[in-house]
Amino acid sequence: MSEEITPEAVEALLPEIAELIVSALNLDVTPGEIEADAPLFGDGLGLDSIDVLEIALVISKRYGFQLRSDNEDNLRIFSSLRALTTYVASQRTK
Repeated sequence: MSEEITPEAVEALLPEIAELIVSALNLDVTPGEIEADAPLFGDGLGLDSIDVLEIALVISKRYGFQLRSDNEDNLRIFSSLRALTTYVASQRTK
């Protein structure tokens, strides 16, 4: 994607990505309860590797690009809602 991703664009997309995560995983939290900079794994939202696969699938369908399991940046990409949203904003085709 050639256009620069602004912080405002990321902020605008955060609720949408949070909603995708909550609905894909049937979480017992509201999208607004997911802190943008809190870890998605461990002490944060408590996701595991299966959850990441589910999230990758719905993001691929929704935004038209693949999140690959062999991407060496996956730890960074899935580190927080903000990191994931920033990546989606930079890669999406839809």
